[in-house]
Amino acid sequence: MEIQTIIYAALGGLLPAILWAWFWNREDKLHPEPKRLIVLTFIAGMITVALVIPLQKMALAIFIHTNIVVIAWAAIEEAMKFAVAYFVVLGRREVDEPIDPVIYMLTLALGFAAAENTLFLIDPITNSSVLDSVLTGNFRFLGATLLHVLTSSVIGVAIALSFWKDKFTKTVTITAGVILSIALHGAFNFFILNGENGSLLHTFSFVWIGLIFLLLAFEKIKRLKK
Repeated sequence: MEIQTIIYAALGGLLPAILWAWFWNREDKLHPEPKRLIVLTFIAGMITVALVIPLQKMALAIFIHTNIVVIAWAAIEEAMKFAVAYFVVLGRREVDEPIDPVIYMLTLALGFAAAENTLFLIDPITNSSVLDSVLTGNFRFLGATLLHVLTSSVIGVAIALSFWKDKFTKTVTITAGVILSIALHGAFNFFILNGENGSLLHTFSFVWIGLIFLLLAFEKIKRLKK
């Protein structure tokens, strides 16, 4: 594999994710998070891909039915993104207001998407198919990247809504958030794999509608008081 291919794939994977990270972090512009933690979280998201791949290969070897594999892969990705975020940043003292977990979860998700997108772009670039590279990049930019933002942010919103609650309420709320994120991710994967070409727009629409609710959730979370 030529170094030029890796560079092009990395740029195609990183630049859209960085653009989205800039957009979403503007939602917290009144009390912005430390840039070093944002960068650390983004990089942690990229590293998470390396942790997820062997687990997904194990799931593929264990489960026979395609639909079960789809759910297992979604569960592995969402659980690992949350676990890495919790280990790297969510327990830090800088996470001191409800909006912060949402910012960090979606930042980690974008780092994950950047690494994942890079891997997806290597093959079309290697085969010198510029059109395939552009189409793959746009597909990942519009679909899968925003899916990761949506599903991880669901967990972030769950943490935010229970930010000042008691331990039991927090555990139940966050668990529900993780389950919902897996369900959304699994549903997206299922429709992408089993849907016809005409249903692709409907699947993307489901993600965009979810992001509208996410923006509304941002506004609600900003007004939460202790």
